[in-house]
Parts: sequence; structure tokens; C-alpha cells
Amino acid sequence: MKIGVAGLGYVGLSNAILLSQHHEVYGYDINPNIIEILKKKESHIKDHEIEEYLKTKDLSFYPTNDPKEAYEGASFVIIAAPTNYDEVENYFDTSAVEKAIESIASYNTTCTIIIKSTIPVGYTEHIKKIYPNLHMIFSPEFLREGKALYDNLYPSRIVVGEKSKEAKEFADLLQEGAIKKDIPVLFTGSTEAEAIKLFSNTYLALRISYFNELDTYAEVRGLDTKEIIEGVGLDPRIGDHYNNPSFGYGGYCLPKDTKQLLANYQDVPEQLIKAIVDSNQTRMDHIADMVIQKNPKVIGIYRLIMKAGSDNFRSSSVQGVMTRLLDKGYEVIIYEPTLKEDLYDNCKVIHELEDFKKMSDVILCNRYQKELEDVKDKVYTRDLFGEN
Repeated sequence: MKIGVAGLGYVGLSNAILLSQHHEVYGYDINPNIIEILKKKESHIKDHEIEEYLKTKDLSFYPTNDPKEAYEGASFVIIAAPTNYDEVENYFDTSAVEKAIESIASYNTTCTIIIKSTIPVGYTEHIKKIYPNLHMIFSPEFLREGKALYDNLYPSRIVVGEKSKEAKEFADLLQEGAIKKDIPVLFTGSTEAEAIKLFSNTYLALRISYFNELDTYAEVRGLDTKEIIEGVGLDPRIGDHYNNPSFGYGGYCLPKDTKQLLANYQDVPEQLIKAIVDSNQTRMDHIADMVIQKNPKVIGIYRLIMKAGSDNFRSSSVQGVMTRLLDKGYEVIIYEPTLKEDLYDNCKVIHELEDFKKMSDVILCNRYQKELEDVKDKVYTRDLFGEN
């Protein structure tokens, strides 16, 4: 079977690799640099399994800058275009999804289009009315940054937003490529599938916010956060997972998905969803205040990434804290080995770790690393369990 993929970021590339184990997959991206890297069987994304599979597996994966080559004759085309949240419109910017649909339709009107991009609740039904001759199905992804292919190989569940022959066929393709057996599969309405995605991520944001607010309370009151979390987690209904305090939730998905879900609540009574969005801002305010209380002259930011094993800066919580410190006039320097430039957001980038350590009065670190052990007294972190 020929399968096309529109967009080769985390979602698109991990799906392309998964499916190309058994089928011909043509991956299209508008960025020619990405295509050149992938043609060398290298990855532009930091993800261990993606890098390993590209190097070692016999994949029928063909990266291309030609949409016709990618879409023409394909049975399925997966859309994995980005949908950033528009703060002004209070809505996901779905223009990249629409451009992909139009492009696919110009080369192939008989394929089944699988939308993997995160979209507002009700979007699929809306877009089907605009393109009544195209068969479109929404199937949410539940992938972690840096573990995208792993989460496709060992998925927690497969959700497909339609109850049709094509929906079952697509779910079978995902199961065929996976290593995990007995994967829970759920076929739902398209709008229900969209809601599953946003409510899942908002619950994760809720859990992060809950343990962060627990940590804020303990820190302000002079209590041992770790002891409290361990005691709370002994209740099997709560568990001892996903409970490590941080500077806030961030990354590709949680900030925008929580805001989109809140926007979808227009004319629906709610208190909790707005509180989750607001809580993250309050947490970053608190972290900035705690750093300021140390009276530093120079504040060092150790890594801009969201978590260990990632190369993504986008919406990372440490950048939210950094912005607050800059707004208050503090001098901020950055150590981020993936940055080649000497300035980032008008802050000096220090390329040598030892120089960075010496120059910093306080080192802000969302996820602690052993290479900071010799300056532990300078480090401010809320990482209690040494995990993401």
C-alpha cells in the first residue's frame, strides 16, 4: 500500500517510520533541509528510536519535496501539519491543515485523509462540509516529545474518529507497525475523538499543576515537598507517577491544548479548565519570585529545553520564568549547547559550561543534571525525583 504523510515533524515522521516498516510511505515537507537530512537516513529531530530506525531498519520511506509524488495514488494520506494557538482569535490556527487538504485534493480525491494535527472540538465536521467529496477522519496522537516513535511502537491506545471500514483499516495499519500487542482500540465520532485529545492533555496539565501547587505551598511554608508527594502517591487512586514538580507545563502541546479546550467551553459552565491555564502562569510567577529573593546579580539559565532528552524550546516553562526576570531588569545568561548564536532573546549565550557556572550567581534548572553537581549550592530547581 502507498501512504502519504504531510508534514515531517514529531507526529508525521514517527507515523511515517512506523508505517514504512510494511508499506511504501512518501513523506512530504515544505522544508528542503529536512528532506535532505532524512534522505541521508538521519533525523532532524532528537528522538532515540527515530534515529535508530532510520539508521538500522529496512524502511520503505521516501522523503520528498514534491507533493504530487507524496499524494498521488496513495490509499491514505496523513496530515501532521502544525496548529499553533492564536491568542487573539482564541482558536487553533488550522490554516496549515487546510493548505494540506487542498494540496492532497489536487492530486488525489479517492484516498482517505487522516488528520493527526491537533484541532478544535468540532473541526472535522466543519471541514467535511467545505470538502464534501473528500473522506476525512480525525485520529488523535498521544506522543511524548523525544519518545514519539516509541509511543507509536508501544501505544497506550489507538483512537479513530469514525466507525467505518477505512477507520478500521487505518487502526489495523497502526497495530501492524507496533511492537506492543493487545492495544486498546476505540472507534468514536469525530468530535468525540477531538475532545478525547484535548481533555487528555488538559488532564495531564491539571496533574502537573496540582503537584506544582503542592510544591509551592510546601516551599513557602518550609515543608518537605518530597515527603508529602510520596505520602499522597501511596494512595493507589493517585499513584506515584507524573508527580515531579517543575517550573510549569510547557512544550508543543499542553499550553496550546489547554487554551483551546478553554475556548471550546464558551457558553458552557466551567471553573476548573480556566484554573488550569491560570495556575501555570501563577507557578512561573512564583518561581521567578523565589529566584529574586536570592538577590542575584547574574541569573544563569541552564538549558532552554522543556525536558531532558528533548531539543524543543517552544513554550518551555523556563523561558516563561526567564521572561519574567528580564521584565524586572535582571541580567540573564544562558547555557544551551544546541544554540550556536551568541545571543538569544537579547541574553548572552555562554558556550562553555565552566564559564557559565562561574558567571552565574543563581543557576535556574528545570531538570537537574549531574554536571551541575560541583555548583549545587548555586542551583535553583524543583526537580525532586530526577525524572521528566
